[in-house]
Amino acid sequence: MAGGRTPKIVGTVWGLLVLNTLGSAGAKTIVPLPRSLIQMVTMGALVAAFTLALTVNLKLRIRASAYVSLLTLLLVTSVISSANLESGFGALFRCARLALFVGTLWLLSRWWDGGTTFVRHHIRMYFAVLGLVAAGLIISPGAALPDLYGGRLVGALWPLTPPQIGQYAAVIIGLTVLLLLGRRTDRKGAAVVIVPSLVLLALTHTRTATLGLVIGLTLAIGSLILTSAAARRFFTWAVVCATVAAVGFASVLQAWFLRGQSKENFSSLTGRAKVWDALLAEPRSTGETLFGMGLGDKSFGGLPIDNSWLAVYQEQGLIGVSLVAAVIIVLGGIALLRPPSLERACAIFLISYCAMASYTEAGLGDASPYLLHLALAASLLAAPAVAAAAATPATVAPDATPEVPRRRVPQWARRTEVS
Repeated sequence: MAGGRTPKIVGTVWGLLVLNTLGSAGAKTIVPLPRSLIQMVTMGALVAAFTLALTVNLKLRIRASAYVSLLTLLLVTSVISSANLESGFGALFRCARLALFVGTLWLLSRWWDGGTTFVRHHIRMYFAVLGLVAAGLIISPGAALPDLYGGRLVGALWPLTPPQIGQYAAVIIGLTVLLLLGRRTDRKGAAVVIVPSLVLLALTHTRTATLGLVIGLTLAIGSLILTSAAARRFFTWAVVCATVAAVGFASVLQAWFLRGQSKENFSSLTGRAKVWDALLAEPRSTGETLFGMGLGDKSFGGLPIDNSWLAVYQEQGLIGVSLVAAVIIVLGGIALLRPPSLERACAIFLISYCAMASYTEAGLGDASPYLLHLALAASLLAAPAVAAAAATPATVAPDATPEVPRRRVPQWARRTEVS
């Protein structure tokens, strides 16, 4: 295993993975960007990430990782399901993308040592993305808050949807709060990240991201309550503030959650349930049930599936669903077995957030921000690497003669020997 500091180029690789998972479909931007150009940039970022990771890890040193191993099995399942080309040649292209993504994670696993280095890379990169969103809001508020999305915040400079922006904001808010509680950052630095991210999250009106943030932080801080006084104080104040907000601003919060929708539309999850019912009612052969139809665009009948489990069932079958479930169970089980620590709390937040979001968002079966969040959790749960020099006691060559320390001869004795 690799000891010492993580090379700076590793942070660049992580940033390129973030860029690749931003996607190519979303809102209309101020300056129209051809989708082919966006796909070229995102795919080029993945190729560059793999190349740089290979360059910095030429000896192909990797760490054993249950998470990346399960992703490798999911890749094999995806190739098998996509080989019949039911989803077209695009399925094979998506398999190649997933292969590069998983390969890059294998190469980076060398530096997964249970520390917070990758957490800081994660926060910096997604905060930069949110900065781009904020810049679009300042330049053109009309384009950033279009009527097409009901006045919800979108990416006006890079095509990002409200759920994407909400996800990025929620994740870095949660991680920054935990770093603050663990005294790994100061209040001023944390405020610079948390305050604008909260504003952007509120403007997206994204219920999934908000609930994921609340539930994830609750579980993460709960894991620190017995060992951290700061976590206990934060939890107490959070409960008090939440109670006051629920009593004093109940109508405002209800209006924010409903987003102007009828209760019937809200109960059907904005029409998602109809797509889910149609997908489950679709007749399938045994092979399609086990392996799925091949990697696609996470849609059914021209409508987005917006559910990770059903999207995986559609594209990678029951085998894919089992592998994704194993990812969540294995990471969650390892987190529960670890002693209380900041790193464990961050991992619990990420795992619980992804599990929560999987009900109304797709992405657990293909290269996506959700798999990157879980990769970060896996890096936090990795056992610290021990340097070989420290682990192996020093040995002496067989024919080496131990050096005998020289005795100091007093000056009076030297005169006697001379005379």
